[in-house]
Amino acid sequence: MALTLGAIILNVPETGPAAEFWQQALGFTAAGNPDFLVPPAAARPTRLHLDTTDRTHLDLWVEDSTQEAEVERLIALGAERVDWTYPPDADFVVLKAPDGTVFCVIS
Repeated sequence: MALTLGAIILNVPETGPAAEFWQQALGFTAAGNPDFLVPPAAARPTRLHLDTTDRTHLDLWVEDSTQEAEVERLIALGAERVDWTYPPDADFVVLKAPDGTVFCVIS
């Protein structure tokens, strides 16, 4: 296979504050250009999920912590809870980053 998923592009109102939030949220670092963020070397590869009903968003998987601890950490970084109708067995919490990006924290 000659192709690989090279990057996910987020449309944000300002790249500087968005980069700061996502660096702190995910432990990414700038790769020369401050708008190009790369994951830590030990990070798992990103999967591509296809869905006919969901809009495009990020799923952040909790590792080595609890979902609620990560939600609270992200809120402290500036994220906000999104008013969402959850199914009874929901394993996710919907948040919005300061740049407006909606994402899920999955336990």
